[in-house]
Amino acid sequence: MNYNYRYRLTPTEDQRETLDYHRDTCRQLYNHALYRFNQIPESEGTVKQRVRTIRDELPDLKDWWDALTDIYSKVLQPTVMRIAKNINALGKLKEQGYKIGELRWKSPREFRSFTYNQSGFELDKKSGQTVLSLSKLADIPLEFHRPLPEDATVKEVTLKKEKTGEWFAIFGIEMDTAPPAKPPLAEIDTDEIVGIDVGILKYAHDTEGTAVESLDLSEERDRLEREQRKLSRKEHESNNWEKQRRRVAACHRQIKRKRRDFLHKLSAYYAREYELVAVEDLTVKDMLESPRNSRNTASAAWNTFTDILEYKCKREGTHFVEVDPEGTTKECANCGVETEKPLWVREHSCPACGFEADRDANAAWNILSRGLTKLGVGHSESTPVETALPTGTAVVPAKRVLEAGSPTLSERVSASRVG
Repeated sequence: MNYNYRYRLTPTEDQRETLDYHRDTCRQLYNHALYRFNQIPESEGTVKQRVRTIRDELPDLKDWWDALTDIYSKVLQPTVMRIAKNINALGKLKEQGYKIGELRWKSPREFRSFTYNQSGFELDKKSGQTVLSLSKLADIPLEFHRPLPEDATVKEVTLKKEKTGEWFAIFGIEMDTAPPAKPPLAEIDTDEIVGIDVGILKYAHDTEGTAVESLDLSEERDRLEREQRKLSRKEHESNNWEKQRRRVAACHRQIKRKRRDFLHKLSAYYAREYELVAVEDLTVKDMLESPRNSRNTASAAWNTFTDILEYKCKREGTHFVEVDPEGTTKECANCGVETEKPLWVREHSCPACGFEADRDANAAWNILSRGLTKLGVGHSESTPVETALPTGTAVVPAKRVLEAGSPTLSERVSASRVG
């Protein structure tokens, strides 16, 4: 399996200038390669073949483009091949229903990274400090806050400059050991399966009766709005404008890091605690186009949560299944009868069988039931709600999920239920 390990670089001022020089040279090469790509007729091959043709022109480019000789060859090649990756990414967005255009030239602010592929990099110790030795660049100190796995092979290192001006090294590693095998579906106990319904008021409500509250980012958003108002009053591209732009970028960074930390910890809990996890396959694009609640929908980052959960389930050997979300809220988990209910109604009450439950808990049971059906797991004659539905709901604040060094989420849930 492949993973990314990210470390903060602490370059000197001279090293920062060199990093920016290499980054901008790679940007100019990318723009040149894109110009050449548009010149090559589609009849001469696939996207990848046409990009490889441009990559093979690099030796000739170096004869008249002196700046390219300052850059390591295993940096130039990935820069050209990035065009193929970007086109493939646009194709996937088009398949999902997004309107896409064509690749454009990159400005200095848009091109923020370059990659050492396969060689040209090495972790070393110099003067008691861990440094990243980069061919034709420098030995740059980095904050090595956690070691790389012993059985990992470093395939590439990407150097990225954030909008705040910080530099990071992202190690792309490949694990030599295979992930644990998934248990046979027929041998999984009912206590080891879970369905998760995501929302805004409660971020996650599962079939175990646990409801995790949404992350409160109101203070961070207020600060971001204040800093954005200050930025709008600065003269564009002046020194004060640039300083304020970095403050705005720092606000965005804080929100992003806090949200991803919450999603990583929550997804890790479900991947480790259960042997089968069922979630909704949401189409967030349509929700964002709605004039109502689009900001909260974007902030919830449900697709990011399911993406993280999926790869962590793979890493832990846990079954992961996505189901069609249509009707999971309306359908009764006990008898299957659909009941219309507006968003403000938070309780499910079935007029057919009289079953009552929290709206999100009912949806979570439907998600689990659909997940089991999709995987081909048989059901007993009794419905899940008749056999295993908890009588109460344990509410876990998002703050507890984020607390470093605190007990595991399962211990918190137990404490909440006792309390």
